[in-house]
Amino acid sequence: MTQLKKAKEGIITEEMREIARLEGIEPQQIRKGVEDGKIVIPFNPNHKGLKPCGIGNGLRTKVNANIGTSDKYPDSHPELVKAKAAIDAGADAIMDLSTGGDVKSIRKAIISEVNVPIGTVPIYEAGIIAQNKKGSIIEFTVDELFDIIEEHAEQGVDFLTVHCGLTLEAVERLRREGRITDIVSRGGAFITGWMLKNEKQNPLYEHFDRLLEIAEKYDVTLSLGDGLRPGCIADATDRAQIQELIILGELVQEALKQGVQVIVEGPGHVPLNEIQANVQLQKKICHGAPFYVLGPLVTDIAAGYDHIAAAIGGAIAAAAGADFLCYVTPAEHLGLPTEEDVKEGVIASRIAAHAADIVKGVTGAKEWDLKMAKARKGLDWEAQLKLAVDPKKAKKYRDVKNPSDVETCTMCGKLCAMDLIAKFIKNVD
Repeated sequence: MTQLKKAKEGIITEEMREIARLEGIEPQQIRKGVEDGKIVIPFNPNHKGLKPCGIGNGLRTKVNANIGTSDKYPDSHPELVKAKAAIDAGADAIMDLSTGGDVKSIRKAIISEVNVPIGTVPIYEAGIIAQNKKGSIIEFTVDELFDIIEEHAEQGVDFLTVHCGLTLEAVERLRREGRITDIVSRGGAFITGWMLKNEKQNPLYEHFDRLLEIAEKYDVTLSLGDGLRPGCIADATDRAQIQELIILGELVQEALKQGVQVIVEGPGHVPLNEIQANVQLQKKICHGAPFYVLGPLVTDIAAGYDHIAAAIGGAIAAAAGADFLCYVTPAEHLGLPTEEDVKEGVIASRIAAHAADIVKGVTGAKEWDLKMAKARKGLDWEAQLKLAVDPKKAKKYRDVKNPSDVETCTMCGKLCAMDLIAKFIKNVD
């Protein structure tokens, strides 16, 4: 029985209790959120050693980190190192997007070694197998695609990205309206190519009931992918994107009826002034389902610094109600990220998530900042370093830039405002 079905029967599961403890709220609030489809618990029982994680309304904004091999870099070891680095940096979930090497073995290793929820995009593997066997990425059959989806679920994947809302009608609208960057979603491109070649409807949409059966069987959370997400800010919030979103809203209802947990994925490149509207549209159309956004990036020119562009957008999106931020690394649009890129991406997204949590009134968010403020006032460097979002980097700057016997820091030295005011107030008293 899925977490959602148990919630509907009034059952508070062990996972719900643990999430309530971690979030500092009542277990009943978690159960009600799951029942309403506003909170998900990606928790595949086949993923052994998994720590429960709640995503959704009233909870801390979560951060996902993407890792995975490519055809040019098929070695799995660096990706396992990146996954562990992401978790050490505070990532709440990992997505394995491997497309090079033995992807099944890579996925198995990641599931066995990572104790946070794992997500995948099964159509990537369908495309890889089709390319290797038939010479074309889109030469997979419907049965082959669903067999791979079930294999991922059986192996222990906790949430699956499936591009179910990208229909022939949406593609036709895209053709009529036109775009600067067309389709930038890799999964969306695979599905579009398959539909146009076969002159048939998207199998993930047409056979959505079959997908629900698999998800229910393994209690896998469906992450409804945005195959028509904008790839530049000029394409944001266009009719094709919104048409896909409308379909996703209908599919959310179908999933909840079947007791299947569901997340909705959101846009990638969105100008600042459209982010809040995008979140509000998703929440309204998709019945409050948790919203999972890639960034969004607020400008297209930040190559090498796209983690910053994404953190700006992520903070605004999460403050407006987005629940799950997919990190972006400095290498986005340029190449496969390094371990350090992964860490930088996670930290940037965590800062965005925390900034939003302060606005949303998430338990403990303001308190964390208050502790840091008091530590700074008291020039308590040990406490400041412990409270920093990245204690190791903060300590490095402190140690390198300051002699060990200096109470203030070398930015201000004897002109430290905190030190001067503290002494002045003390003398006046």
